[in-house]
Amino acid sequence: MQGPRLLLGSARRWILGSTEAALWGLQSMKGNCNKFCTTVFKGVTYKELKNLLKSKKVMLIDVREPWEILEYGKIPGSVNIPLDEVGEALQMNSKDFREKYNEVKPAKFDSLVFSCLAGVRSKKAVDTAISLGFNSVQHYAGGWKEWATYEYSEKKKEN
Repeated sequence: MQGPRLLLGSARRWILGSTEAALWGLQSMKGNCNKFCTTVFKGVTYKELKNLLKSKKVMLIDVREPWEILEYGKIPGSVNIPLDEVGEALQMNSKDFREKYNEVKPAKFDSLVFSCLAGVRSKKAVDTAISLGFNSVQHYAGGWKEWATYEYSEKKKEN
């Protein structure tokens, strides 16, 4: 039997199959979930991410491919680790991580936010990080598309 899965971040809930739920005396949520419940899992909003980045209390990992960042741009302060490298990167030793990504490797208790173009790949990265024991992980569902839209409208207001 597979044990219950804990979602971390601001929405801490157990996601159980019907058998596991019965053993814990809880109602099953399995029918409403696809690995993680999107209704339970809370992503980071544009304003929350902007504040987190200002506070420097988070590592923002952009999981898009390098060519996407070169072509479209990136959120200032983000580190590019393509989705297919996330699992390996989070398991690297600190020296190798710094050499490859030019950043300090996050510890399992550090706050991580994953982003991509529009929130699909960042959810997969969250799954990977949680499976590796990282316990303060979220994603920016709006991704680069939303960020660029907000930033453009803010700059337009300033002019």
